[in-house]
Amino acid sequence: MSAKVLLHPKVTDFLQEPKKLFINGQWQESADGRTFETTNPATGEVLATIFEAGPKDVDLAVEAASKAFEEGSWTEMSASERSRIMHKLADLMERDFEVLAQLDTLDNGKPISEMRSADLPNAIEQLRYFAGWTTKMTGQTVPISPNSFNYTVHEPVGVVGQIIPWNFPIMMALWKIAPALATGCTIILKPAEQTPLSAVYLAKLVEEAGFPKGVVNIINGFGKVAGDALVKHPKVNKIAFTGSTPVGQSIMKEAANTMKRVTLELGGKSPNIILPDADLDKAIPGVFNGIMANQGEVCCAGSRVFVHESMYEMVVDRLVEFANNVKLGDGLDEETKMGPLVSERQQTIVTSYVKKGVEEGANLLCGGKELDKGYYVTPAVFVDVEDDMTIAKEEIFGPVVVVMPYKTIDEVVERANNSQFGLGAGIWTENLKDAHTVSRKLKAGSVWVNTYNVTDPAVPFGGYKQSGFGREMGSYALENYTEVKNIWINLE
Repeated sequence: MSAKVLLHPKVTDFLQEPKKLFINGQWQESADGRTFETTNPATGEVLATIFEAGPKDVDLAVEAASKAFEEGSWTEMSASERSRIMHKLADLMERDFEVLAQLDTLDNGKPISEMRSADLPNAIEQLRYFAGWTTKMTGQTVPISPNSFNYTVHEPVGVVGQIIPWNFPIMMALWKIAPALATGCTIILKPAEQTPLSAVYLAKLVEEAGFPKGVVNIINGFGKVAGDALVKHPKVNKIAFTGSTPVGQSIMKEAANTMKRVTLELGGKSPNIILPDADLDKAIPGVFNGIMANQGEVCCAGSRVFVHESMYEMVVDRLVEFANNVKLGDGLDEETKMGPLVSERQQTIVTSYVKKGVEEGANLLCGGKELDKGYYVTPAVFVDVEDDMTIAKEEIFGPVVVVMPYKTIDEVVERANNSQFGLGAGIWTENLKDAHTVSRKLKAGSVWVNTYNVTDPAVPFGGYKQSGFGREMGSYALENYTEVKNIWINLE
């Protein structure tokens, strides 16, 4: 009996509707009429045709967001009313929970179980969490002298361009949108061209929730056209970007011309370390899921696994066993544990890294193969890997792990930190002292102990080094979208 999920009627209807741009509270075709197609990575079949934003459309969206910020009701709205509308959007996302889950599974390929248990609950909770912050962003009174009254206020930075990746489409959208709304900013969101569907549906819910026109604008298009126009636009006050390090570097350079505020959450090559006293019944599945979840298409994936030499062979054997038993398949199949990669291009990139690893002398124990249909790559485990090999240094963004032995804690910390990246890191140990000591020494924005890649709206997330700067989530995210103004009043 098939375990495949039946498409929700709203999904079927939505796929047949025109996918227009959402600008100033209205649905619009792109100015030049250009469109592009989005495909199902499990089959390669076209899901829908999307209107493609160009520079003229970006101009319209920025003008709408600027007018909504400078002249509209959003800026004058009370903090509690902003909170109410954000909660309304969260309510609508909960109402259409299965619709959003199926759209991202269709568009991205990931298992529906991950959408239901992780991505979508996290996205909705972002709105709930940051809706609670609208009334709590207080400034300070600064005691200068009896003759002065000095205080600070936190004001919204203004018009924000937000560019999100394809690996967690709806979740990344809300990571960006929720704190910006809480602070009173207005938004132009550009989703990834590979996964546009859930963002278009989200725009329908934004409209239904009653946000004033121009507060949230959602424009699908390509990074080199729409994304570039957003970054260059003089009326965009801030760019928030999640994606690859090379693209982040180019955004940072371009933003300097207009002195935009920039926050960047970029790539990673994160270490996941099994210390000698680790509980292997937890550590081995933990490190496996740390790289293989979401098909390895995770910025902070634990793609470098370091194992103490005393248990190395046993850990490798069990990781291979896990890899060989993963059920690959269509994300809409309830039994699927790993879906396809997002696109044929990503499949080609991942398999080219596998070939490169073999060419450089690493030993591929399993996986790294394509299937006959869809953009799948079977989970790959490499051993006999040197730290300077390509597969040990560069972000692959797929289900490929390198497993390397070490002798001492000092050695593994040095090797773990020997990377241009610093997004995440994992430690598996039953020793509390080692957990704290090693955590402090690792140069990473997030260190997980006896777990991996868990997030919460209240907890900050971001990187060291070339993994970017600025923090998503938690109170720290509010700093991305506010300016601090000092007001000094002479009382004499």
